[in-house]
Amino acid sequence: MEKYKKVLLNGIINENPTFRLVLGMCPTLAVTTAAVNGLGMGLATTFVLICSNLVISLIRSFVPDKVRIPAYIVVIATFVTMVDLFLKAFLPSLSASLGLFIPLIVVNCIIFARAESFASKNPPLLSMMDGLGMGLGFTIALTILSSVRELLGSGTWFGLNVLGANYPKALMFVLAPGGFITLGLVLATVNKLLGLWEKKKKEAA
Repeated sequence: MEKYKKVLLNGIINENPTFRLVLGMCPTLAVTTAAVNGLGMGLATTFVLICSNLVISLIRSFVPDKVRIPAYIVVIATFVTMVDLFLKAFLPSLSASLGLFIPLIVVNCIIFARAESFASKNPPLLSMMDGLGMGLGFTIALTILSSVRELLGSGTWFGLNVLGANYPKALMFVLAPGGFITLGLVLATVNKLLGLWEKKKKEAA
């Protein structure tokens, strides 16, 4: 049980795809203009990570090494298609907001990295936990970034007016430059806090 917990927390904290590994920056910067977009993109990626990790782990002994990358692409694309169709059918507004970035999950380096480095070498349940941890880490990161950008840029959070009608909107934060600025500031803050946390753990030990 301890190893499953360790794998889960690894994706959320130690190897967070956004804050620690700095992977998947294209969707991170592009879709985080609103909190609902960040959460939606994160959950969609989490679903694909869990399912693709599971299937790749199950077929790892049968797929020849020479065709493993095409096989991984087929597996990942299958689950991305399922997510895309689900969003179009039941959450059309979110699907329109995320646009092309849902199909582009197929080539997301986070998913390929976990497929190659973890799922292809570990048993199914452990691979699912790795996908869940990485997915939750990515979702948390996107939700934090998009919440900051939406609050500063629009004065709202998940569409709710939080800072009042008279809030002087800093529109830059919902534009491309604001994405880079917010990412830099949040990265610095999170890594500083994690550094202090790790220091306290070492001192306690």
